[in-house]
Amino acid sequence: MTIYYLFDPLCGWCYGASATLPKLNEIYPLTLTPTGLFYQSGRKMDADFARYAWGNDQRIEKLTGQPFSQAYLENVLQGQGDFDSANSLLALTAVQQIAPEKEFATLAALQTARYVDGLDNADFTVIEQVLHKLNLSQAVPLLTEQSTRVVLAQRLQFGQQLANHCGVQGVPQLIVEKDERLHIVPSQLLYGEVQELKDYLQGL
Repeated sequence: MTIYYLFDPLCGWCYGASATLPKLNEIYPLTLTPTGLFYQSGRKMDADFARYAWGNDQRIEKLTGQPFSQAYLENVLQGQGDFDSANSLLALTAVQQIAPEKEFATLAALQTARYVDGLDNADFTVIEQVLHKLNLSQAVPLLTEQSTRVVLAQRLQFGQQLANHCGVQGVPQLIVEKDERLHIVPSQLLYGEVQELKDYLQGL
């Protein structure tokens, strides 16, 4: 059984699901499958978008208990930076090349850096700090390698094709491949107790 986790590093709902999915990953290892939802979006964090995002984030926090800090509001949402997940996805792909078992922890660290510490995880300086802290310094040189970009492009293509094939519009989403069949996990299970997710997967 393969469990594909469709996600984007800048997706607030994916961060909301990180209250449950790391526990699931310990039992059923997830295959991180980026779809490129905010990859090279070309969008800047302006005042209107910041207000929209913060309102959405408050709903996610209320539902999941995952914190969105004041530092995130002031330094990231109101920071006028790029809203682009390309650099975070390059980091995850670099880690996948050298230590695939640490990719999920890297995603969690990038999310924490953004939503809790108020650091822009679209910034290579922040990304490098995260990788050093995780003892993944050997991934840093790969961030600018063309080979990493090629692998990332392949991952995005696969993620988009899988999402389209299953009729999936957004992220986060779990898709289970078992006995040559694909099963879409109900999204609400990603925000509840991990036991409910385990029960659903065992039922397959």
